Amino acid sequence: MSDPFSHLSELELVRLAAHNERAFEVLVKRHAPAVYRLAASTVGSGAADDIVQEVFMALHRSLKTFRGEAQLSTWLHRVTLNACAKLLSARQNLALEAAPELAAPHNPAQAGENADLRERLAAALQTLPREQREAVTLREISGLDYAEIAELTGAELGTVKSRINRGRAALREWLQRAGVKP
Repeated sequence: MSDPFSHLSELELVRLAAHNERAFEVLVKRHAPAVYRLAASTVGSGAADDIVQEVFMALHRSLKTFRGEAQLSTWLHRVTLNACAKLLSARQNLALEAAPELAAPHNPAQAGENADLRERLAAALQTLPREQREAVTLREISGLDYAEIAELTGAELGTVKSRINRGRAALREWLQRAGVKP
């Protein structure tokens, strides 16, 4: 038996989810993976679950007032980035030198290779200025195009391209210093 909510548009689901738990669950299932990827790439996998929970609690609180002027995914990206920025701001009192020592360069045979690389990338992303981190994350992790990123962040298209270019260069340099080979 198919799910009666699976065929509904995002806006229809949002309107129903304000008073229907099943419709809200469908929204969460559709969007939670993307929210988690964005949060994990910004604040690390350890804090990503908390960010996802915070984002969907915010969605639930806002269901009755969501007007649909922007796509739900755009709204969720913005809320996710705001929650990540709040968490990173709280962490800011920790010096970069206090960050855990990175492991030796990975060996493809090691079981934790992918997790190690993800943690290094998350650490590298945290060293970027907020605007660059957002732009790079939205492009590389969320797969948004430059115009979507410009709309979401309120920045000019050229500014978005510049932030991504500078962010990628800084990440490449940081990762090379950390022993990650391209």
